[in-house]
Amino acid sequence: MNKKYIPVILMLTGGLVTVVITFVNHYSILAKLGWLLAVMAVLYFVGTIVINVIERFEAANQKKLEEEEKARLEAQEQALREEGTVEEKEEVPGETAT
Repeated sequence: MNKKYIPVILMLTGGLVTVVITFVNHYSILAKLGWLLAVMAVLYFVGTIVINVIERFEAANQKKLEEEEKARLEAQEQALREEGTVEEKEEVPGETAT
């Protein structure tokens, strides 16, 4: 699901619940509209905060994955340097190839 729809879905779901509750409790039209506006504004704001939190976690996870990949590549390069390549092993003076 696209993250940009989170505030909208949260806001509309909260609005639906608010309309049902105010209808069942026989609120006046002005009270219904006031509650609906307040709930939708608050939930849109909460949804925006949720998106920001999700993006921060994703950025932190991405940074951690990049660091792990970099460390893995460096470890591979170090292991290759320690082992040496096949050509380097064959060119060592004083040893005969078998």
